[in-house]
Amino acid sequence: MGGNTNSPCASCKLLRRRCAKDCIFSPYFPSNDPQKFAIVHKVFGASNVSKMLQELPIQQRSDAVSSLVYEAHARVKDPVYGCVGAISYLQNQVSDLKMQLAVAQAEILCIQMQHEEPVMQNSDIALDHKSSYLLQNDLPQYLNFPSSSNVIHYDSLSRESIF
Repeated sequence: MGGNTNSPCASCKLLRRRCAKDCIFSPYFPSNDPQKFAIVHKVFGASNVSKMLQELPIQQRSDAVSSLVYEAHARVKDPVYGCVGAISYLQNQVSDLKMQLAVAQAEILCIQMQHEEPVMQNSDIALDHKSSYLLQNDLPQYLNFPSSSNVIHYDSLSRESIF
C-alpha cells in the first residue's frame, strides 16, 4: 500500500481497488484527505491523472498534484473559466487599483501646487497684462478639483477564494 501499510490511499479507496506497493497516487493522495483526490478525479479523471504523473519526473510530481488540486477547485468553482477566471479577476483588480493610485497621485500634486507660492509673482520675467491676469485669476479653477469627483468607486464582484 504505497507508503501507508494500514489503509489504502484516497485514490484506491475511492475507486475501490487494492492499493499496490507502487501505487502512483499514494504519495500524493493520503487516505486521511479523501476530498483532495475526489475533486481531482471529478475534474480530470483518475486515468488521466495517472498518465500525467507517470510522464513526469518524480521530483516534479508533488508540484503537479498541487497544481491539479488548485485547478480542480477553480474549475468546480467556475466551470466556464476555471483558473483563467481567477487570474482575469485579479488582473482587473490590479488595473483598477493602478487607476485609483494615478488619480490619488494627481490629486496630491494638485494640492501641493495649490499650497506652493506662485513662482511667477517674484520672477523677473516680464509678462504682458493679459498673461499675468490669466496666471493669477484662472489657475485656481484648474487646480481646485473636488476630491469626491476624483474617487473611483470600485464595485466589488462577489468572488470568493477558491479555497
